[in-house]
Amino acid sequence: MFQRHEIQNNETMLITTNIKNRKSIFSNDPFALEAVETLYRIKLLYLFELYGFVIMPDHCHLLLRVLAPAKISTIMKQWKSGVSFNIGLGPIWQSRFHIRTPDDVYAALRYIHMNPVKAGLVTEPHLYPWSSANERWEVDQLYI
Repeated sequence: MFQRHEIQNNETMLITTNIKNRKSIFSNDPFALEAVETLYRIKLLYLFELYGFVIMPDHCHLLLRVLAPAKISTIMKQWKSGVSFNIGLGPIWQSRFHIRTPDDVYAALRYIHMNPVKAGLVTEPHLYPWSSANERWEVDQLYI
């Protein structure tokens, strides 16, 4: 299904996308790792700044800014189809994704990083391996 978004680039966006039927596919560590690595491969192909992310068992949040001429719809399509193909489970995602332009991008980043803590997966954000709060992953510097 094709989805149009008014916001395509040059705005900081909080993106949320869910797994079909909220299945906990990314509780499988190799699948979560593939989701992160695919995100970084897509970043090499399309112009966007990645400020933060979290790969939760059944959904994902991204904080990013797409630079023209790239489009968020293209980036999300490529990322989601790449993850699905690379983990070999067929279509795993809900067809749509949600975009919000946060008034406070730092609060949005805190929200992303606190997701695993609120879900009871870890006690501190930096302990969750599939989040930009973990020092394992480099992200772009957030400037306002």
